[in-house]
Amino acid sequence: MKILVVNWQDIRNPWGGGAEVHLHEIFKRIVRRGHAVTLFCSSFPGAADEEQVDGIRVIRQGGRNVFNFIVPYRYHSQFSREGFDVVVDDLNKIPFYTPWYVSEPLVGIIHHLFGGSIFLEAPFVAASYVAIAERLAAGVYRNTPMAVVSESTQRELIGLGFREDAISIVHNCVDHSVYRPSMEIPTGPPVIGHLGRLKKYKGVDHLIRAFQIVRMEIPEARLRIVGEGDFRPALEKLADELALKDAVEFTGYVGTAETVRIMQRMHVAVNCSAKEGWGLTVLEANACGVPVIASDVPGLRDSVLDEKTGLLYEYGNIEQLAQKILLVLRDQHLRTRLRGEALGWARSFDWEDSAEKMIAVLERAIATKQQRGKGR
Repeated sequence: MKILVVNWQDIRNPWGGGAEVHLHEIFKRIVRRGHAVTLFCSSFPGAADEEQVDGIRVIRQGGRNVFNFIVPYRYHSQFSREGFDVVVDDLNKIPFYTPWYVSEPLVGIIHHLFGGSIFLEAPFVAASYVAIAERLAAGVYRNTPMAVVSESTQRELIGLGFREDAISIVHNCVDHSVYRPSMEIPTGPPVIGHLGRLKKYKGVDHLIRAFQIVRMEIPEARLRIVGEGDFRPALEKLADELALKDAVEFTGYVGTAETVRIMQRMHVAVNCSAKEGWGLTVLEANACGVPVIASDVPGLRDSVLDEKTGLLYEYGNIEQLAQKILLVLRDQHLRTRLRGEALGWARSFDWEDSAEKMIAVLERAIATKQQRGKGR
């Protein structure tokens, strides 16, 4: 197959996240199976206009604020003439509305719908724009085959009128050659960790407030916040205001190897997000032998098995979050059991399997389009 993928960012973009990892890990494996993949995405300072990344032909143009307007023009001026067998539209921000202009078989990838959670992140006008665009997209993409990363997202789409038989689950996974446990179980002062971009809707401020309660009971506890984002200054200010500056470490962006090293030394990881498609960092932590405490919201309730691989708490309930953290830190037997189940859970997710599932989705979309063509 000759495949065109359209996404806002690529794996080398410093603003990339779980959506970019999911896309890259799957499609680089599809390339290894003999297929040709072109990724069209926005550019960033210092990026090449075109390069090969793990066999994927990456073409970049425009910035994040205008890329969705560039896509239709570039499609008509170039990509529509290159003979692609199928087009993949990764919907993880403002939609590209590809069903309006793409003539090839089309497949969409959806991690999660923002819904009301966008108003936690963006100013009202910008959030309203995203919410309206998302609502419009539900009608535009309703007849497009979809690959989603979780059962929660599948249920959301069915609720919006998508056919269940047109939705395939292609999970996030983990590279077990990279994310693996340390031979030694963490000792010393308890370390609580957070992994991921520092965005307002991720709820890291909830974790810092809960950590203040934890420190009253376990003064030697430490909190390590791994990642970067535009909400970091507000989080640093909050930690300072709560007299936690000496106990909270902001690592900023670190490479994968250092992230793994940090995770291996955590006693527990926490994800306080208002909503996720799945929560890739949950599996990454689990693969390093770290149980995860997460908010009981769509996506995270799929990736965290409550009382098996971690614990769920009521989103926004800071006192409950603090008590769950204290429970895991104090009960070594519980922590050891959660660690063992987390490792087993993570091992059941392999990128090779997801690549095979995605190939099947693409081939089915091509066959369906061909059958419809014959019926005319």
